[in-house]
Amino acid sequence: MPADKELELASPPPDTRIYAVGDVHGRADLLGDLHKRIARDADKASETRRVIVYLGDYVDRGPDSAGVIDRLIGSPLEGFEEVFLMGNHEQFLLDFLSDPSVGAHWLGNGGDATLASYGVDVKGGDPVDMAAVAALLRKILPSRPLAFLEGLALSHREGDYFFAHAGIRPGVPLDKQTEDDLLWIREPFLEAPDAREVVVVHGHTPVKAGEVHDNRIAVDTGAVWSDRLTAAVLHEQEQSFIHT
Repeated sequence: MPADKELELASPPPDTRIYAVGDVHGRADLLGDLHKRIARDADKASETRRVIVYLGDYVDRGPDSAGVIDRLIGSPLEGFEEVFLMGNHEQFLLDFLSDPSVGAHWLGNGGDATLASYGVDVKGGDPVDMAAVAALLRKILPSRPLAFLEGLALSHREGDYFFAHAGIRPGVPLDKQTEDDLLWIREPFLEAPDAREVVVVHGHTPVKAGEVHDNRIAVDTGAVWSDRLTAAVLHEQEQSFIHT
């Protein structure tokens, strides 16, 4: 349902309606539901250019990371331009494939659920051979999902909006932002009261419902636990939300 809050703040390019989807975390069921809600909203809208920006964290924690990636690869919304951003959990997965020593950290942050979605069980009582698990995942992970993960962007801009998974480092020009900040930053970004040249649309830090601030819009509503997957709707100097 759309949120009650709707404010004038910033604008996308002319004749453009943008949907920015928060952290999915393996909830393919919620993603399918949200796509239907977005399609219904777009069908009623006047803008001819429609853009959907996925803010990252498609994998881990939830039951169907493989299904989420397959849905995204399948371009489920006809007539939309698609932008897929990297989240810190996608970077976790890619890091594990190249360096199994990070495996314990990844599994402790929900990577075991991603492995299970690809048929790799690491929940037994025996110690996990991370190198063997990484080798197995590299063997069974289909080429299209791997290419999808490796091709994710770190940020995207549309008019007055800047999209990044976690946020930006205050005081640093947009073109000088580091990968680590775009994927991981929290408090220095969340607490900064300063106005910026753009409004940053981000996920990464869960909130109970989508939030509109003067300089940022938060869209991660903890779908894996709350059953609420949220998209910000941005058009003609207005912001609202759609959620499951």
